[in-house]
Amino acid sequence: MVSTGRLLPAATLSEVVQTALRAPLRPPAQPPRLRLPPWQRGPKPRRRTELGLLPFGSAITVALYTIAELGQKSRIPPHIFPFLGVVVGLALVAHITNRWLAPNANAVILPIAVLLNGIGYVVIARWHPSLAKSQVGWAAVGVVAFFLTLFVVRRSRDLDRYRYLLLLAAGALMLAPLIPGFGENINGARLWVHVGTSFSFQPIEFAKILLCIFFASYFADKKELLSIPTARIGNRLVTDPRPLVPILLAWGLAMAIIGVENDIGFAFLIFTLFIFLLYISTGRLGYLVLGLVLFIGGALIAAHLFFQVHQRVTIWLDPENHQSLLGAGQLIQGWYSFGSGGVGGTGLGLGVSGQYVPNITSDMIFAGIGEEMGLIGSSAVVIAFLLLVGSGLRIAQTARSDFSKLLATGLTILIGFQAFFIMAGVLRLLPLTGITLPFVAYGGSSLVANYVLIALLLRVSNEGASTPAEEATGVSLPSDNPYVLAP
Repeated sequence: MVSTGRLLPAATLSEVVQTALRAPLRPPAQPPRLRLPPWQRGPKPRRRTELGLLPFGSAITVALYTIAELGQKSRIPPHIFPFLGVVVGLALVAHITNRWLAPNANAVILPIAVLLNGIGYVVIARWHPSLAKSQVGWAAVGVVAFFLTLFVVRRSRDLDRYRYLLLLAAGALMLAPLIPGFGENINGARLWVHVGTSFSFQPIEFAKILLCIFFASYFADKKELLSIPTARIGNRLVTDPRPLVPILLAWGLAMAIIGVENDIGFAFLIFTLFIFLLYISTGRLGYLVLGLVLFIGGALIAAHLFFQVHQRVTIWLDPENHQSLLGAGQLIQGWYSFGSGGVGGTGLGLGVSGQYVPNITSDMIFAGIGEEMGLIGSSAVVIAFLLLVGSGLRIAQTARSDFSKLLATGLTILIGFQAFFIMAGVLRLLPLTGITLPFVAYGGSSLVANYVLIALLLRVSNEGASTPAEEATGVSLPSDNPYVLAP
């Protein structure tokens, strides 16, 4: 109590005491309860468009599966109707999730993901039916993860508040494969974590999303300091490098861990994400040039210090004369698969690439598509990824905050460049990396992580959708949540 040097009159003091005694006792504060988001009534045009596209993508999947079975065994699959029910059921669960939790989100991202997932399943079932059963299970887990992501992340800005906790979680996930007795080395890369006797996964698939959130949050907070010259050297103003130190340390640590794990694919992907987000947030071309210089220097050093990097580059430059190296044979056989496919392909169920190309359902699945579906099928997959990237960049343009813009851009960079790196590696435009083709290649970790990724994209898209008031006035209001204009 602070004394003012004055005493209250006795009558006034008595009235205060009596008022306090007559005041009702307030119940103790209750902890906040989890409230379910309300179901928004009224027309949802984007969800109607999505509902029209999902059966189309499901029908393509079922048709391809039937044709593959006819080509391979000359009979219609006996379980075609249960298969159709599973495909349509998973798509409808994801659609109802969007209708409830993201009613105004982009309408084409989910159908494209379902179509790519279906094409991948057909190729996997063609060559490894046992793996196809596992892929269906992982697809179901991915849809559950899709629902949980939209349910838990009600606003994208909630992720912005926990940037350093997410960075810590990403670091723990990346370090997990290095723990003795816990990590697992496969084909020279220590990326797998083994739990129990039959379950293993790649933590880096989820760590890349957490790193994307951290980079987007940090760059959105420090973009002015990173773009406006504030430090003086002599008579010139230059950009203060101090705000760049923490993010460089975080990026350098991530790159060092991935380097120790001998995974050049994800190292290249995280490097690309970091440089592009830095350039987009600041608009300074110098950062892009710096990234190019760092990449060239790092590539030359890694090619001499790391055996796996040297091996991949050697195979890329001259695979015919180094067929004894691991990976050279599958690359050459993949080119023969593309060549035998031609324009229209050999036909589903009629190819032979699975007998000669190792890892036909994972690293080399694009070669399997090229053989049996030809240039037309390969181009369809490429166009689907281009549509996915275009939709992601459109979401970034309509986002309501700097963090949301950078988050949508970063997630789009992840899925777009990951697809480009593996397809370019199979076609020998780049050295072949061990990353998977999103939604298409076999792999539970990748499939579940990519469903989480598109869920975050749809959350940003739902927040950036125009409200009826904005559509009536033609005025876009920047905010994390849509404003309602007062009458």
